[in-house]
Amino acid sequence: MQQPFLKTADPARYLFVQTFGCQMNEYDSLRVQRMLSRRGYLPTSDLHAADVIFLNTCSVREKAEQKVHSFLGRLRRVKARNPQVRIIVAGCVAQQLGKKLLERFDYVDVVLGTGGIDSVGELLEQVQDDHCRITHLPDRQEDENWRALFQQLPSIQSEIVAPVTIMQGCNNFCTYCIVPHVRGRERSRRPNEIIREIQLLAAGGAREILLLGQNVNSYGKGLAEKTSFVDLLHRIGSETDIDRVRFTTSHPKDLSDALVACLAQLPILCKYLHLPVQAGSDRILQRMNRGYSADRYRERIDRLRQCCPEMGLSSDVMVGFPGETEEDFDETMRLLNDIQFDNLFSFAYSDRPYAASSHFPDKVSREVKARRLTELQSLQATITLNKNQAEVGSVREVLVEGPSRNGEGQITGRTQQNRIVNFTGPRHLLGKIVRTKITAAFSHSLKGELLSKGS
Repeated sequence: MQQPFLKTADPARYLFVQTFGCQMNEYDSLRVQRMLSRRGYLPTSDLHAADVIFLNTCSVREKAEQKVHSFLGRLRRVKARNPQVRIIVAGCVAQQLGKKLLERFDYVDVVLGTGGIDSVGELLEQVQDDHCRITHLPDRQEDENWRALFQQLPSIQSEIVAPVTIMQGCNNFCTYCIVPHVRGRERSRRPNEIIREIQLLAAGGAREILLLGQNVNSYGKGLAEKTSFVDLLHRIGSETDIDRVRFTTSHPKDLSDALVACLAQLPILCKYLHLPVQAGSDRILQRMNRGYSADRYRERIDRLRQCCPEMGLSSDVMVGFPGETEEDFDETMRLLNDIQFDNLFSFAYSDRPYAASSHFPDKVSREVKARRLTELQSLQATITLNKNQAEVGSVREVLVEGPSRNGEGQITGRTQQNRIVNFTGPRHLLGKIVRTKITAAFSHSLKGELLSKGS
């Protein structure tokens, strides 16, 4: 019997998707687009032409949640102009606020929690048939529809770089973090399902896969089949046609020697690791419940660079955690100078609902947080530029992802170390790995020269 979500509507209807926050949300939004395309919905970038508006939200940081509320405010006028448009709010804000979203925004039709993405088609149909409003916040991921969809597709049309979520949730309970409360505890997908999805993506044009999870190092826990993240990486290398694999995010306390060796030895793995440190002060790391010291973090980085000297590194750093003194901040600046990250994602602390640190005393003022963030970002900008300038004259393999924003006939791609390279070349190279000589360096990218095969 054909699954309900495989129905095709006629005439076509249009779906507008707005995604806030992390790459895992982007992946879930892609899933929604694929599932609703089986019901006849075509993607549109025109908000006013949409029959369904899907918002995938993030509440990890205060600023991200504010953007969601601002966008929802804009939709009041859209709904007033077209009362038939259906508005779905999904993701972390939906999970966090639940029915309160329906009460505050009386024009929202569906509030969909983080575990209910696969029910989007059925819920949309129920809203349209019964003219009702729904809050759906299941305790666990409902993936039967998604699994059935995989079984019936020969391929999944894909970009050159495609995300794949391998696990959801987190067991670490860092004191500043809302993720365990809105995403739940760690749940790993079955390895065969992951392999099947990657095979479909490869058949649909993907050349690089980005594996996603709140803590990918913990992959495999709770599965009936005994497996590990390293086991999964080896299976992807042997059972798929993917050229490159990256992954995010890793937790420093779980960066095993086996994974370090895998990064150095497995050909499909890019020489790049994103490893959030958050702070350089042991006192603050302990208050954050991170489970490692600054010296332990340094030791892991040293081990990684010993095994793979060309490894590219990026990290997350938070300033202004409750109780952070100038001495604590200086320790973080010292760690940045010691490690010399290629890139850094930095932000000021903000209280989040459910997070233990929201109840901590000794909050740091906005002015102090802003000043520290500016100082930290200034230091990292210098480090990043120096790192990029050191690339000039080197030859790097670049996966060509598309036309460059610079125009002028240029194309763009990334090195194994996740550096963006723009260079002149023909469009037929999209999806190919080519050799380029780096000729110039800038703050956020490199300029290259395409080399012939014999060069």
